[in-house]
Amino acid sequence: MLICFGLGYSAQHFVEIFAEKFDRIVGTVRGAERAAALNAPPSGRLTALIFDGNNAATPDLRSAVAEADAALVSVPPDDNGDPVLRACGGVLAHAQRLRAIVYLSTIGVYGDRGGGWVDETTPPQPGAARSRERLAAEQAWLDFGARHNIAVAILRLAGIYGPGQNALVQIASGKARRIVKPGQVFNRIHVGDIAQAIDAAFTPRASGIFNLADDEPTPPADPIVYAAQLLAVEPPPEIPFEQAAPTMSPMALSFWQECRRVRNDKLKRELGVSLRYPTYREGLRALFEAR
Repeated sequence: MLICFGLGYSAQHFVEIFAEKFDRIVGTVRGAERAAALNAPPSGRLTALIFDGNNAATPDLRSAVAEADAALVSVPPDDNGDPVLRACGGVLAHAQRLRAIVYLSTIGVYGDRGGGWVDETTPPQPGAARSRERLAAEQAWLDFGARHNIAVAILRLAGIYGPGQNALVQIASGKARRIVKPGQVFNRIHVGDIAQAIDAAFTPRASGIFNLADDEPTPPADPIVYAAQLLAVEPPPEIPFEQAAPTMSPMALSFWQECRRVRNDKLKRELGVSLRYPTYREGLRALFEAR
């Protein structure tokens, strides 16, 4: 049985691909409407329960946690710590069958490196408050695993894209912006590669930290241009970062204020993951052909 805290974009994609590996899956969502939609027939192996991170776990959720063999955690931390550990840590600690936990984090914990390379041995130096909270949550989960002899794998995710959430959709909707900032690069990761990495971490009950990023950090405008080529349309005009910055949300602006290149060698070496989409080109091409 799998307990999945937070059925977001990445977690739900994993569940859809690898559901057959589990006899039963219980996943949490924040609202009653989404829970009802997921529980509507045919719901298959998945049962959705409500957990908003702010309240105590319901009896149904506590019962499910107690029966879990594996846990996938994609609920973000808050300024009071990790909501899952806060509400369910005691039950998880006494779940007799629980052997593996995968926690989805972010490469944002490395902070700004001026475009330099980072790997799992690089000491984190998070700049944004949310990244500092993530780093604290990572450590809390690693400490939890060490105390209770449970394997905990931390997957640090790059910028996520995939079906419904990619440069092709942005171009087609007219919302794409081709922002140019000299020297700026981003890593990305296709949601399909996130799914296979989660599976690869569960299978051998892996422990430790793994970067989950593609092979080629590139300027942010490159996927926009490539998507336009696939769609046989003109890419949007270039916009200097200085001109775009005042229109960005604080969160978006914080992404652009950090620049790093992320290595993924450990993911390949220790978990045996071979990326299906090693760059944005393979990922966007596959998404284009699946349209």
